[in-house]
Amino acid sequence: MARIVATDAVVEFPIYTGMHRSLKSAVLHATTGGRVARDAANRVTVRAVDRVSFEIRAGDRVGLVGHNGAGKSTLLRMLSGIYEPIAGSLEVEGRVATLLELQLGIDPDASGYDNILLRGVMAGLTLREIRARVDEIAAFTELGDYLDMPVRTYSSGMLLRLAFAVSTSIEADILLMDEWLSVGDAEFANKASARLEQLVERTPILVLASHSPELIARVCNRVFRLAQGRLTEEAPSPAAPGRGAP
Repeated sequence: MARIVATDAVVEFPIYTGMHRSLKSAVLHATTGGRVARDAANRVTVRAVDRVSFEIRAGDRVGLVGHNGAGKSTLLRMLSGIYEPIAGSLEVEGRVATLLELQLGIDPDASGYDNILLRGVMAGLTLREIRARVDEIAAFTELGDYLDMPVRTYSSGMLLRLAFAVSTSIEADILLMDEWLSVGDAEFANKASARLEQLVERTPILVLASHSPELIARVCNRVFRLAQGRLTEEAPSPAAPGRGAP
């Protein structure tokens, strides 16, 4: 059963800066906008996630809202396991798939086909599982013979097609997204959007950060509002009383 439970979870980042720079300047340039504090070693820290508590169960579509620096992306990275809470607790049950930084882990000197295998293994699939998906992923990218070539020869649009196709081929219990993705030209973007909607529909839990109130209302049935790393409001999405498929 897919489930996420956070209890007073905290994520902090220490700031290492020269004494000639003001604290205000350091915070503006080096942090995500969380609460400024000092840790036990008297280092200046920014608390990007500040004692958040919530429970998310199968069927939930959670929208994260708030201004830039409110802590949305840091919270997503905490849920994905990139950051670990320094205090409190976080329990995540189920396989997690992330659509956060699509190009992370791409080997520019490897071929498109090799990168499909690499990204699949990094996502937690076995070689047998990802090899069973290779033909479908290759067809979706529409890259043809380019898949035999090193990725460094790809345009940015081709690279995004490859990364998107692999990331959205993985069946998961929990899907984490930082904004709704739009990939490639208009024709391919429509195909990618349909694929993404199908992925969202069949995934038990979605956590989506977005600045679009319309998207949040259309997709989500719960809303978490963040400010300076704190969860200041939790309310149902006004247009999505149920599970809410896109």
